[in-house]
Amino acid sequence: MNKVYPSAAAALEGIVQNGQTFAVGGFGLCGIPEALIGALRDSGVKGITCISNNAGVDGFGLGLLL
Repeated sequence: MNKVYPSAAAALEGIVQNGQTFAVGGFGLCGIPEALIGALRDSGVKGITCISNNAGVDGFGLGLLL
């Protein structure tokens, strides 16, 4: 895939399903994929598993998906 998408939501469109597992990169709260996490939250997908070295905090990072 060699595409540039206008947003994270557009990149996830049609490929996100309930029960999927995602591996996300980053280091600490400064290196997390904020747009991806927000798009996953807004997609309404349920039962996902995210693999990461940082769970974030309440209201930020992967904490948004809890």
